[in-house]
Amino acid sequence: MKMLHDGYYLRELSKEEFINVQGDNGKEVFSNHHFIFPNKYLSEEEKSKISDLNKEMDASPFNLHLVIFDKEDNFVAWSYGFQENAHNYYMCNSGVVESHRRKGLYTILLNETIKIVSEKGFQIIYSRHNVTNNSVIIPKLKAGFTISNMELNDVFGVLVHLKLYTNPLRRKVNDYRSGQVAPDTEINSLF
Repeated sequence: MKMLHDGYYLRELSKEEFINVQGDNGKEVFSNHHFIFPNKYLSEEEKSKISDLNKEMDASPFNLHLVIFDKEDNFVAWSYGFQENAHNYYMCNSGVVESHRRKGLYTILLNETIKIVSEKGFQIIYSRHNVTNNSVIIPKLKAGFTISNMELNDVFGVLVHLKLYTNPLRRKVNDYRSGQVAPDTEINSLF
């Protein structure tokens, strides 16, 4: 358990515990919403973590369920996601109960997820959002996520995909490939 401001606290739950406490809060929050990076440039630590994550995919893929409760032990915010492969963590779903919004809880969940998932060794953290969901998109852009593509989805409409590269060189190469930065000596040495 991690204590937060104003009596809030953060806990990591098992998938089963998360499902039990989430209950109808998900419905409430969402009721109004209808080239591979060369391994030779990864550190030995990154390669080792990727190898471990590959092994976990065979046994039990990594998943993360973070929940914030208020001082009365009410479930008020969450974020969950899962390992898609040895490189990618999909930050699948997050929400904050309306009466607890604008208190920095989503940013706490986002930062804690980035910390845990980065330490685990994932190279990319990504998510998908309705293009008008600025309350989630803006904090993620501020945290270093970049827009990677758009999707037209028959269930959710137009979605924007956001990616956070935990490896700074990969982020730099992405910025180069998108035309955001000119190639420098480091980028030129890669190709």
